[in-house]
Order: sequence, then structure tokens, then C-alpha cells
Amino acid sequence: MNEKSDLRIGSIVIDCVNFEKMLVFWQEALHYITRNSPSGGWAVLRDPAGRNTNVSLNQVQPSEKLMGRNWLHFDLYTNDQKSEIDRLLKLGATRHAQKYDPEDDFVVLEDPDGNLFCVVDTNK
Repeated sequence: MNEKSDLRIGSIVIDCVNFEKMLVFWQEALHYITRNSPSGGWAVLRDPAGRNTNVSLNQVQPSEKLMGRNWLHFDLYTNDQKSEIDRLLKLGATRHAQKYDPEDDFVVLEDPDGNLFCVVDTNK
């Protein structure tokens, strides 16, 4: 394939039950700062120097672990979400059954082994 993709790992997402403890832990462990105001059980932590990949925290209910949910997944960032999703589907990814809110900037896909990952539109 000759096309150069702009797709990159923008964030590694950690699903967590103890959101507040995890937020403090990962901020201190990595010396990261929050990119956004943590709310609704969601926070993006970033390297203040901007050199390393973001780490995002997503609060889940303990029962969700039993549903086969990944506890870590990539958020792949792109400014051409539709083209990247089409390309990834051709490579063997599949769409994950997911309900979206109108303001969502991501689409959830599964890799060939069923691992979840998100394709995030950086234009939103």
C-alpha cells in the first residue's frame, strides 16, 4: 500500500473501577497532567512535554469486566476517520456493536482477535 496514513496511537485507554484512585496514581506515576477536566468517569492524561502517548482513564462498573471487555485499548487518532475506518476494515477489522451519542468523536472496532480499539476523529 503506497498511501501514507496519518493514523497514530493517540492514547492508551485504561478501564477502571476506582476512577479517582487510578487518576491520582497514573498522574503521579507518569508525571502527567490532565488534558481535560476529569468528568463523568473520563480523563485524558498527557505528557506535559508532549513527547509521549496520552493515557486515558475510563470508569466502568465492576460487572463490565465479566462481559469480556478489554481493560486496556488503543485510541487511534486520525484527521480522516472515514478513510481510516474503511482501510482498517479491509485489513480485517470489524465494527463492534456500540451505541453512540451525537457528540462522540470515536468509532469502536475489533481487531482480528476481537480486541477492541477506537478510531478517534481529531477534527471534532
